[in-house]
Amino acid sequence: MGQLLMRGMLAGLLAALLAFSFAKVYGEPQVDRAITFEEHQHSHSENAEEPELVSREVQASIGLFTGVVVFGTALGGLFALAYAFVGGRLVHFSPRTTSILIAVLGFLAVYIVPYLKYPASPPAVGDPDTITYRTQLFFGMIAFSIAAMAIAISAGRQFADKLGSWNAILAGGAIYVVLTALAAYMLPPINEVPKTFPADLLWNFRIVSFGIQGILWIGIGLVFGLLTDRALGRKAHLS
Repeated sequence: MGQLLMRGMLAGLLAALLAFSFAKVYGEPQVDRAITFEEHQHSHSENAEEPELVSREVQASIGLFTGVVVFGTALGGLFALAYAFVGGRLVHFSPRTTSILIAVLGFLAVYIVPYLKYPASPPAVGDPDTITYRTQLFFGMIAFSIAAMAIAISAGRQFADKLGSWNAILAGGAIYVVLTALAAYMLPPINEVPKTFPADLLWNFRIVSFGIQGILWIGIGLVFGLLTDRALGRKAHLS
C-alpha cells in the first residue's frame, strides 16, 4: 500500500506541474482581467475596497504553484486508494486500463457533474456574504454525484448476469444520470454574475478551470497506470 500511495502522489505531482503550467499561461490572464473589472466596479462604488492581504504577484506565482501542487499530490494519493479498492474487486482489467477508467469516472463524478450545476466563477463574481453557502452547495453536489456513481456501479454489476455487460453499463449509466439530475433539480441555483460582467471572460475562465481539472485527472490516470504497470512487470520479471 505504501508503494501504491507513493506512485499515486508522484503521479499527482507530475500532473500538477502540467496543470500549473496551463493555469499560468491561460488562467492568470483571465484572473487579471477579472480583477481589473472588480477594481473598476469598486471605483464607481461607495463601498471601500478590501485591503489586499497577499500581493497579486505572490498569488500568481508561488501561491498558485503551491496550491496546485498540494492539491494534485493529495488527489494522487486519494486516487491510489481508489485504485487499491477497485483493482481486482470491481474490475479485472490491466493496471493502465483500470487507472484510466478510475480517472474518467472520478473526473465525471467529482468535477464534471458538479461543475455543470455550479460552474467555477472568477474574482468579482459572487457575493462574499454567500461564499460559505455556495461552498456547501457545491460540496453537497459532489457528495450526491459520488453516491450516485456508487449506486450506478453496484446496480450495473448486479444487472451484468441478467442483461449482459453492455446493457448493464447502459442501465448503470441511466441510473447515474437520473439520480444526478434529481440532485441538481433539488439543489437551489446560484446566479450572482453581474449583468455587466464580460461574457467572454466568464466563458474563458470556466474553460480554463475545466482544463486544469482535466489535466490533473487524466494526467494522474495516465502516469499512475504507467508506473503501476511497470512495477508489476518488474515484479513478474524478478519472480
